Amino acid sequence: MSEITYHVIEHDGGYAYKVGGTFSETFASHDEALDAARIAAAEQRRPGSTETIAYQDSQGRSHVETASGDDRPETKVDD
Repeated sequence: MSEITYHVIEHDGGYAYKVGGTFSETFASHDEALDAARIAAAEQRRPGSTETIAYQDSQGRSHVETASGDDRPETKVDD
């Protein structure tokens, strides 16, 4: 199982959380960014429904896969 970490950081004159190379919106306070990161992390752990996904790769080949709704990552928030 994969693990995803939400990092709360100073950003654009306020605070944001960062996951990989992606930043959230900017919040006025550290506590607001921390609360938002905790909510986002909890939502990412929540199971969904099993779905069929159809897509085309960069070579133009079509693929159909089943994505299990209970295949969710572990998440944590790094303050």
